Amino acid sequence: MASIGDPTVVLVPDDSLAAVSELYRHHWLGLVRLAVLVVDDRQSAEDVVQEAFTGLYRRWPLKDSDKALSYLRAAVLNGSRSVLRRRRVARLYTPPAERPNSSAESAAVVGEDRREVQQALQALPTRTREVLVLRYYLDLAHAEIAQILGISESTARATASRGIAVLTDKLKELR
Repeated sequence: MASIGDPTVVLVPDDSLAAVSELYRHHWLGLVRLAVLVVDDRQSAEDVVQEAFTGLYRRWPLKDSDKALSYLRAAVLNGSRSVLRRRRVARLYTPPAERPNSSAESAAVVGEDRREVQQALQALPTRTREVLVLRYYLDLAHAEIAQILGISESTARATASRGIAVLTDKLKELR
């Protein structure tokens, strides 16, 4: 099979449909396999590859047509990463639970409790507040927190532990 880098395959810059179609015929399956390895889902992988080819077609002719396959591979990897990010966000989202009909008094108590927690959180140092919010609000692992904040995992653990202790003390003071 000839590929774009082969001298036997000549791409005519004015005929973008033919050039992209030629790339599609020769490399579609390999790019889908690449995407499947990343996203672990054939349908999503095919969508990612299709989007990559659509992007290539829109940008054709490239300054260096020999780099079209490299462009496609990069676009497939980036598209696959985007699919994984969207999945992660979707898994983190939990729809609001239906609230039981509660009395005005219990709603006032809950509102007061939230205000106290927010007030106590605001009194914490920024790094501690960030770690606690990422850990307990977004439910991220310490390794992910460390990566996001650019700190070590042990620092994230220690900061969360100390932050909870300080937050507990502050809440006790407010009550």
